[in-house]
Amino acid sequence: MENNPFLNAMAQLDRAAKIMHLDKNIHSVLKQPDRVLTVSIPVRMDNGEVQVFTGYRSQYNNSLGPYKGGIRYHPNVSLDEVKALSFWMMIKCATVNIPMGGGKGGIVVDSKKLSIGELERLSRGYIQKIWYVIGSNKDVPAPDMYTTPQIMGWMRDEYEKLLGHADPGVITGKAIADGGSEGRETATAQGGMYVVKELSKKLGLVPGETKVAIQGMGNVGGFMAKILANEGYKVVAISDSKGGVYSENLDLEAVFKHKEETGSVQNLSGAQNITNAELLELPVDILVPAAMENQITIDNVNKIKAKIVVEMANGPTTPEADEVLFQRGIILVPDVLSNAGGVTVSYFEWKQNVTNEKWTEAQVFEKLEPIMVNAFNEIWETKEKYNIDLRTAAFVKAIERVASKIKI
Repeated sequence: MENNPFLNAMAQLDRAAKIMHLDKNIHSVLKQPDRVLTVSIPVRMDNGEVQVFTGYRSQYNNSLGPYKGGIRYHPNVSLDEVKALSFWMMIKCATVNIPMGGGKGGIVVDSKKLSIGELERLSRGYIQKIWYVIGSNKDVPAPDMYTTPQIMGWMRDEYEKLLGHADPGVITGKAIADGGSEGRETATAQGGMYVVKELSKKLGLVPGETKVAIQGMGNVGGFMAKILANEGYKVVAISDSKGGVYSENLDLEAVFKHKEETGSVQNLSGAQNITNAELLELPVDILVPAAMENQITIDNVNKIKAKIVVEMANGPTTPEADEVLFQRGIILVPDVLSNAGGVTVSYFEWKQNVTNEKWTEAQVFEKLEPIMVNAFNEIWETKEKYNIDLRTAAFVKAIERVASKIKI
């Protein structure tokens, strides 16, 4: 049986439900999404032929507010994946206590093979099939894997045509000119930094003496490296998809310049080349997986030497590895907390759109910090109360919030 994401999600729900003695009726309600749409999207391709694509939208639970969650374009999109991701979005929004529910969508497509015209027709075709279940007060999609601000712009335009009037808050992740939020690009990393700082206070870590290794230097990992370095943390290793570099005196500016000039971080003078697998096993204080899912597994978990893991990617640690880290006394800050800065600023974008306001980047981060700090401290208290790991504590706290609003 391959790794079924929805079964993994339900195992996490069951575990939290048991610890918190969740009412069995509410537990039953939370085992299924409120609604799942499966749609066929016919698209006229550039050669004149019509190709039919399959699309999904899962609306998991809206007890706390409108459904919220991305739309991904990927050949491996499946019903179980979309359901699991919508469940995790519900957990993530509730973890940081923003008034949004969980949703997720996707289309089974290799978007790299489409022309720009085909991509636009596909994106508009998807909205034509789901528009009646979305809206700023119902369900607010956003970008995800292989979807962009431009695609969000097409979707919003198509939705408003069908609706007959403007509704700028229907979709977040838009370009700034189209009503997107300032600070969105760095929001996930910024939120992660607030969490690292709070954890440092709890554990008495001094930034200048705290070594960090970051796997991945895309939007999240790259900004995380720069922001942590600005805060005084010692980033000693970073990687891209081809591999990484390690040095006790790593010059981050030189790393980014070298990457820009050569297309890779490797072969940087004064640094040692390492693989992505080796980066995970470095003797650092904080390990930040910010690339792909399933990086820390039962096969390598006993080689992890970091004292702390801060998940900035979605799902970088498998459930089996989670348990081993907990037994080994390694603190893991889960993705539903540490990378929730992104969805929080998506919520801010929605809020600015529906109230017709425009915030500066400084205002955005000023509002983001207390949300991340409060969420971290509440989850830390929940961990202490039940003597559980931080991921389970986040699930317990999130499910408490959702359960308190479910009417049966």
